Amino acid sequence: MLKQTAMRQFISEWGPVILLGLLFLCAPLFLSDFRLSLLGKFLTFAIVAIGLDLIWGYGGMLSLGQGLFFGLGAYAIAMHMKLEAGGGGLPDFMVWSGLQELPLFWQPFHSPFFAVAMVMILPATVAAMLGFLVFRSRIQGVYFSIITQALTLLVSVLLVGQQEYTGGTNGITNLSTIFGYSLMAQETQVAIYFVTVMMLALVYLFCYHLTRSRFGRLLVAMRDDEARVRFLGYDPVIIKTVTFAISAAIAGIGGALFVPQVGIISPSSLGVVFSIEMVVWVAVGGRGTLIGAIIGALLVNAGRSAFSEQFPNVWQYFLGAMFIGVVVLFPQGIVGSLRLGVDKLCLINQTPKLEGSVSQPSI
Repeated sequence: MLKQTAMRQFISEWGPVILLGLLFLCAPLFLSDFRLSLLGKFLTFAIVAIGLDLIWGYGGMLSLGQGLFFGLGAYAIAMHMKLEAGGGGLPDFMVWSGLQELPLFWQPFHSPFFAVAMVMILPATVAAMLGFLVFRSRIQGVYFSIITQALTLLVSVLLVGQQEYTGGTNGITNLSTIFGYSLMAQETQVAIYFVTVMMLALVYLFCYHLTRSRFGRLLVAMRDDEARVRFLGYDPVIIKTVTFAISAAIAGIGGALFVPQVGIISPSSLGVVFSIEMVVWVAVGGRGTLIGAIIGALLVNAGRSAFSEQFPNVWQYFLGAMFIGVVVLFPQGIVGSLRLGVDKLCLINQTPKLEGSVSQPSI
């Protein structure tokens, strides 16, 4: 019985993960270059969704500003790629705006090591500063969501207004190389895809072990009863701030991997609408499950792509119907509802029955 229970738990926890991993690794064998690039972009969204699930599903902090951290990571790597494409000279949008020399804050991005470090450090620092100020004031719930949303809107408007430094509405475009390799080469795109798969696996494993560690148990306990956690001597401000910073760093990784696969980053990728879409990914897949965040991101974005190709004029209605259907049929998300059903089935099978009588299991 114990072996069967352990095997069932292992299959439930790792079966979908292993299956998805094999599909991702084998995807280049049966997908065209365009579809593979599209899947790679979706996987960067899945990375961001895992970070959002960490703070929302396990920490109870609904952030409507993950697009900000996604964009900060994306701009960090895009700035290096733009300087690399221009041979170290002024980017084209700076020339058009009349700048004579490279701004001071752009100069360190000549170094690829600095750019890669900023992919995580910059979003994590912004999140830690914001989180400490907000959580120290014991702001939570919808007010925390509004603050993150307002900050995202503020930064996106700022990027649009600073045309000479950020490229304005168009963003940073005409990216042709990354670390000396041409983005147009098929080998480069395949390599970037496999790097994305590897980072997705590492982020998932990190968050999986984090949520099952002592810190993860504290995070869940704080979500359920913050006052009791504080009474036991723990500081919820530190727990929340660290978790928020980790999720921001994860979003930055997703943004950095997004840029070389798409070849552009603009303020729209930091917008409020995009941040809300991230919440939809996690809600559809099932918050508090991690694997559900991956499935939700893939399902929603694949649905968007398929509907827009087949029904270019009315695809939004089909996508909206899919959202409503998932919420109605799977209120806990796809993975959450499936796990709930499996748990109920196991409970029914384990319910003892009196010999010679028929009893109904109580759930």
